[in-house]
Amino acid sequence: MTDPADEQPVEDRAEARLDAVLKETGARDPRDFYRVQLKELRSEDRAGYDAAVEYYRETLLPRVADPEVDPLAAWMDYGRHLASLRTPGRTVSIDGSGRAAAYTSPARRSSLVLHLPDDKKRPALLVGLPSELSSAQRATYDWLVSRRRALRNTTK
Repeated sequence: MTDPADEQPVEDRAEARLDAVLKETGARDPRDFYRVQLKELRSEDRAGYDAAVEYYRETLLPRVADPEVDPLAAWMDYGRHLASLRTPGRTVSIDGSGRAAAYTSPARRSSLVLHLPDDKKRPALLVGLPSELSSAQRATYDWLVSRRRALRNTTK
């Protein structure tokens, strides 16, 4: 006997699994900032864009649809893939205190995950955001991703 869920298109199963995990954990939806990365990749490098779309269809969707795979970890891998297609570099996790460490999968949900380009003239690329950024993570994001050179005024 076949499972009716197996008859659903892989895209529907993957979306349902991700939506369920997002609702259960309160994690941020990575699709929003990955769409931005994908759009920028399309304008910078058509072959890279095509590779990203192929990875999405052939690797990401089947992995996210698989009940044995953590959907958020699979999406993080996709984010790392997108970043590496845009520019060579390394991925780091930033904890709540602002301390960076080499990325290991799966990242803690409380970590800010960035791809640091080898070309220091390029800004860091966002790979993963925690539900809430600590002040140290916010400062790191502002400095490395947004390239703000002044601290935000956090007093009210």
